[in-house]
Amino acid sequence: MVTFFSTRSGIKALGLVLVALSIFGCTLPCQVLPFPIRTPVPGIPTKTPAGAAPTMAPLPEQGQVLRLPGSEPQTLDPALVEDVDSSEYVVEIFSGLVSLNERLEVVPDIAEKWEVSADGKSYTFHLRKDVRFHDGKAVTAADFKYSLERVCDPRLASKVAATYLGDIVGVKEVLAGKAKEIAGLKLRDDYTLELTIDQPKSYFLAKLTYPTAFVVDKANVEGGGKGWYERPNGTGPFKLAEWKEDELIVLKRNELYYGGAPALGEVSYILDATLDMYEQGELDLAYVGGASLERVQDPANPLHRELTVTPELSITYIGFNVEKPPFDDVKVRQAFAHATNKEKLVTVFWRGSRRKAEGLLPPGMPGYDGAFKGLPFDPARAKSLIAESKYREVAGLPPVTITTIGSGGTSPYATALAEMFKQNLGVNVAIQQVESAERYYGELAKGRYQLFTFGWIADYPDPQDFLDILFHSESSAIYGTNYHNPEYDRIVGEARAELDQDTRMGLYKKAQALLINDAPCVPISYNVRYTLTKPYVKGVIHAPLTLAWLRYVSIQHKVD
Repeated sequence: MVTFFSTRSGIKALGLVLVALSIFGCTLPCQVLPFPIRTPVPGIPTKTPAGAAPTMAPLPEQGQVLRLPGSEPQTLDPALVEDVDSSEYVVEIFSGLVSLNERLEVVPDIAEKWEVSADGKSYTFHLRKDVRFHDGKAVTAADFKYSLERVCDPRLASKVAATYLGDIVGVKEVLAGKAKEIAGLKLRDDYTLELTIDQPKSYFLAKLTYPTAFVVDKANVEGGGKGWYERPNGTGPFKLAEWKEDELIVLKRNELYYGGAPALGEVSYILDATLDMYEQGELDLAYVGGASLERVQDPANPLHRELTVTPELSITYIGFNVEKPPFDDVKVRQAFAHATNKEKLVTVFWRGSRRKAEGLLPPGMPGYDGAFKGLPFDPARAKSLIAESKYREVAGLPPVTITTIGSGGTSPYATALAEMFKQNLGVNVAIQQVESAERYYGELAKGRYQLFTFGWIADYPDPQDFLDILFHSESSAIYGTNYHNPEYDRIVGEARAELDQDTRMGLYKKAQALLINDAPCVPISYNVRYTLTKPYVKGVIHAPLTLAWLRYVSIQHKVD
């Protein structure tokens, strides 16, 4: 899932990553979370894991309100969600067959159990019979059939349908307009459905935790016009009560939620929030970045006791469009990689709040290799590679432009990168900044940018979500690079169907080494989130990726 820098007062940082305690400079009682990531068990699960549904706390007072910082979502339509900001709300308003728990395990959600066929290709899901849409209407298997086929309708033009549902037999035909129904989706009765995939894949269930597999109400969608999701009739623990563009989003408790009504009566997202608002008691939680980090990391500062440092499964990198000169030459891409001083970016630009990235997979992700080393910072080697390229010299390169997202002045990050390329390689790099996130990622997906900044946060804890989704040449989510290496595709393709986890992780290790040497991207940093939480807010889950967590939160006692 794409993630990016927020320009709103520096309150919200980009994603995060599992790093050593010393990297953070956080002295107790600040809380650092070495979030446990469990490597998937070998083979395919054949039955529902136990202990899936958490016990809900007794419902406290009705008027509990949680105030959070937020960002304007691109959409609240689960079928179209591509970014972290949209997903943050969608996972609270809607739900699906399965979900990830706080330990990042796939657990039952609307499906109370499932079985997997002996050949590992057919999944039979049994739905709970107590699930209701927000308006009280019962949810059945037919609602899931409608929802999944709607996502794949070519008229909707979902950019994520093929990525997250493409393993299901018949999805590609529906997306291509060759069929109306998904062949691999069968209804056995009102509360049982079967999904058949093209080959056994150990990560398939995890893919179903993505919003594309969430259930929507047909009457709500078809009766609400293009903006139906502004009044969504979901199944999640919260209902959308108010949405003022670029200002406020309010969620209200769903009293009918099948997991038990949440403790919170209301959650208000302030879309122009500042850290000052937290300090003045106008926010109950805040994300910290930029110059404020040093202050809150100081043990003498009262805010330090309210700080949690969360590792997250994410990566920041710069990407090259391999079809646009001069990056059509691998030696030029490698030259730019060797000219990138990642250590300086991490220690100076980000003030030590991140860790230098070597590969694409972040620490904590299954398949992460701590011994792996990427292309090192080496200006002399960078210049020699330009001489070895078909362009022969810097003067022979066509103009180079780096494109990034943001508003309110030139991006300091893009400026730092451009200065490095000038100083270390002798290349003048122009900066193009796109204000609209929707436009930026839309144009990126079309391969319009030559050199660009990018961030990705895991949808589920599996290397397939990084190495396959982002760089396999047939992936619908190959954002901006147009990378195509038959050997890379072969290795990643082999990993898809490999059920022995040690073998599969070995394949991803080979794929990552090949990718980094081909240099369609330069991994820059593994990222970290810094969160301040008021002491009276209990039950916050500081997860390394996007989860529905608000239903676990309560406000025990608030001191004005």
